[in-house]
Amino acid sequence: MASAPAPPPRRVVVCGGGVVGACTAYFLSTHPASPTMPTLVEKSSPACAASGKAGGFLALDWSDSTPALSALARASFGLHRRLAAALDGANAYGFRPVHTLSICLPSQPPSPSPHPLLPSWVDPSASAAPPRQLGTPDTTAQVHPGLFTKAVLAASGAEAVIGEVERVVVNEGRVVGVAVKGRGVVDADAVVLALGPWSGRFEMVKEVFDVSGLKAHSIVLRPRNPDKITPHCLFLSYQPEPGGKMLDPEVYPRPTGEVYICGMSKDEDVPDDPAAIAGEPDSIAMLHKIAGRVSSQLKTEEGAEVVAEQACYLPCTNDGLPVIGEMPGVKGCYVATGHSCWGILNAPATGAALAELILDGHAKIVDLAPFSPARFLKKKSRRGV
Repeated sequence: MASAPAPPPRRVVVCGGGVVGACTAYFLSTHPASPTMPTLVEKSSPACAASGKAGGFLALDWSDSTPALSALARASFGLHRRLAAALDGANAYGFRPVHTLSICLPSQPPSPSPHPLLPSWVDPSASAAPPRQLGTPDTTAQVHPGLFTKAVLAASGAEAVIGEVERVVVNEGRVVGVAVKGRGVVDADAVVLALGPWSGRFEMVKEVFDVSGLKAHSIVLRPRNPDKITPHCLFLSYQPEPGGKMLDPEVYPRPTGEVYICGMSKDEDVPDDPAAIAGEPDSIAMLHKIAGRVSSQLKTEEGAEVVAEQACYLPCTNDGLPVIGEMPGVKGCYVATGHSCWGILNAPATGAALAELILDGHAKIVDLAPFSPARFLKKKSRRGV
């Protein structure tokens, strides 16, 4: 006689208060058959790292060249629309469809030659060639990432604990809890490690795969006439000087009237404390220069207000795919990290798939096999490691 399936875990601890952890908590608590209210443990504060400092750009089909990522992105783009409808996303966290353009920013301002695709707030001299349309309101959208993360976490009803997770407690190959600094062990039947690049600090993760940090800089400006800024996201190509390195900055106007500009990234070791991360002056200065070249509305010397100058670390893996699934050899321990620059986009489908995997035993919304941490064991075996 076949044994009955194991009951779903009732004590789930999500480690990490970023967008992936928040979405996982939300879909655990709203699971249609086995709603489970998790405990979420966060070292600093929700959305304190990349989830609060990212751009929040969403694209339906920009991952279509990689089938596994395409399925994740398309499912997640659809979930973003559903969440916006359920949580009043337009008002709660700035969800809106956007136009998306590619613009080649000249090294030296040419003679102005306005193009019909160029938004009115972008200076005509900002485009060295006619802009290209990369996305329409049907295929691209945006959220304010910090507000989105906090709204989803609040809607989950999860108990949030501020504390540092020191280790996952395992007994006979199965998770039994997490040790939280100064609080002891929080009991758990299932644990989710969703700590971005800090996921790699855990020994059980380091033994299987590497997750590194890419330091990305950004600034947020409030233009002198925010009501003139239209919902056009800009992907730029810019060579500051002849023969110099090509840069790929991005510009995201937000419904609040603020404009987010990002770029200037580099590989760098992740610091222990997310609150200690600061931008490098040269990178911040370059972003201000780029902002001023795009639009006089974004020049601080002409009245634009500096809202933020900041940096964060994007979690990256060796093969460019996120890691989502159960850790090999540790029953009940799940991981979700390595989403790189697409963490805000792919968090809903990641959280929904993990909730299904934890509570149903398998994910239905998207095939998680390509993202399994076990894939790295096969690679190590082939290398003889």
